Amino acid sequence: MHVSHTKRRLAGLAAAAASTALGVSMIAAPTAAEAKPARNVTVAWAPAATAAITPGVQTNTAGSGQCTANFVFTDGAGNVYLGQAAHCASTGEATDTDGCLADSLPLGTRVTFNRGGSLLSSGTQVGAGTLVYSSWLTMQARGESNADTCAYNDFALVKVDAADVSKVNPSIPFWGGPTGINSTGTAAGDDVFSYGNSGIRFGIEELSPKQGISLGTTGSGWTHPVYTVSPGVPGDSGSAFLDGTGRALGTLSTLAIAPLPASNGVGDLSRELAYAQAHGTIAGLALANGTEPFSPIL
Repeated sequence: MHVSHTKRRLAGLAAAAASTALGVSMIAAPTAAEAKPARNVTVAWAPAATAAITPGVQTNTAGSGQCTANFVFTDGAGNVYLGQAAHCASTGEATDTDGCLADSLPLGTRVTFNRGGSLLSSGTQVGAGTLVYSSWLTMQARGESNADTCAYNDFALVKVDAADVSKVNPSIPFWGGPTGINSTGTAAGDDVFSYGNSGIRFGIEELSPKQGISLGTTGSGWTHPVYTVSPGVPGDSGSAFLDGTGRALGTLSTLAIAPLPASNGVGDLSRELAYAQAHGTIAGLALANGTEPFSPIL
């Protein structure tokens, strides 16, 4: 298993931080185009306790490196998708953090879902899917010019193979939820919860739950710097973040070297999903809420 890809993306912020202010706002994100709420799509989810494919499963995109799936999504036809970071399909360099310029594998690229991957092994494959949406590719096709959107819209969707849909449950392991989508952002000091699954931890899932605080909202609402115990590391890229009420807040994108050392940058899911709904080709795309209640007790 290779973790070099996510390391490049996370490390890439070190160079970007030198030239881009990662300022922290103490107010919630301004109102913007919000993601449409969940629809009444009937999917027979696997039981959370035995589901093989859930948020937090490891993803491997055509050898580009190991990442962590964030949330589960559905469309109007009942198809099921796993979210991951767009940079998980990157073919570029460490400093390629601008999604409007960065190179990516194409749509149609195959992605595997794995459990127990480590630095020594890719683990056990539990399913697979196809890359069907990339914010990077979509922004490039549209000629997106908004600097914050280009910098922080780091979101992709993998359509789960029909043969594997019966293995899926949308609940976040350990924490439960999501209970909906946070569309108002976070203020400094707000609680956040995550579940990363980097192979650097040798597949020890007891080390996956993370709890921490938001440092606010920046990038015109597109990103939330956070501190967690422990911080996200290469392989955690793309993993889900929940707010203090269990709503889907965002997706792990970067590790900062400066000006907030060891903080992580979390892309705002409401904006990422709204962009995919407005400019992607998946009709009826919506977040799937968890079947398990949110329980923020560590």
